[in-house]
Amino acid sequence: MNDRPSAPEGLLLIQDLVNTRDIEDGTDTLDSAAGRRAFGLAAADVPAAKALREALRAACLAHAGHGSAHALDVLLADVALRVSVGADGAASVAARGGDLRARVAESVARASLDGTWLRLKACEAETCQWAYYDRSPAGRRRWCSMSVCGARNKMRNYRARHA
Repeated sequence: MNDRPSAPEGLLLIQDLVNTRDIEDGTDTLDSAAGRRAFGLAAADVPAAKALREALRAACLAHAGHGSAHALDVLLADVALRVSVGADGAASVAARGGDLRARVAESVARASLDGTWLRLKACEAETCQWAYYDRSPAGRRRWCSMSVCGARNKMRNYRARHA
């Protein structure tokens, strides 16, 4: 299911991190050296990265109307960010430090500033929960892919009505 369109560049790190765990087939790319290398992680960093990933998934589910983003707030609470305001009045934000948590915190802050953060969602299908960027005009998309997860849901509902 990797044929889905990517999130905007500022949210791509988060989308890629959430999607390292494929719930449907049980694979986790953070368990491989190549998967860790993509995020600049050592093997010892994996437990913290997985906790961060699941907090991000919970936030993406909350953006779709399911649950709470509280765990992410707790994990990012002590990350230092520097906010600066340019001569034109535009604000910018930069993380102090280059570890994964700092890069994620910077991405969340920037996406919050530009209004894209709430459009990064997780598929509501329990067997999927893949992170996707909601490009629909109303911002109400529910599934990562209408042709896969959306179709499965519609078929389940149809069968339940006609059983």
